[in-house]
Amino acid sequence: MEITIRKGIRNDAEMIARYNVALAKETEHFALDEQRTLRGVHGMFDDVSRGFYLVAELNRAIVGQLMITYEWSDWRNGVFWWIQSVYVREEFRSSGIFRKLYDHIAEHAKREGNVCGLRLYAEKDNKRALAVYKKLGMKTTDYDLLEVDFVLKR
Repeated sequence: MEITIRKGIRNDAEMIARYNVALAKETEHFALDEQRTLRGVHGMFDDVSRGFYLVAELNRAIVGQLMITYEWSDWRNGVFWWIQSVYVREEFRSSGIFRKLYDHIAEHAKREGNVCGLRLYAEKDNKRALAVYKKLGMKTTDYDLLEVDFVLKR
């Protein structure tokens, strides 16, 4: 199985949005608005200061993805890269695709010079994902994530 990892491009937007909708449904049992999600994906491509997507391809078909956004840390004088919108098609899970995406992004971050670390958040009950992240060396932090969401009403 020859998996190719590359930076996402605007032509990938529909598939990325489709995977984001599937991700929300699967992990949080939440139905995202498909058009709003697609506009959100296009918004990332419209403004590179927001971040970027990374995709995994097999035979020119996207089988996995993640999104990177940025958080400035004054304590570290560097940028955390937040891993978000992680999705691997179900039939390809446990085949090392996320590991390839993660390894690629970790190496890229180290080469950047101003990236002080990687962060991600996972749904508390997504035990399978949490196990994968911990196996890669990620640790649960001492922080709780708090939010006020003005868009998604749950």
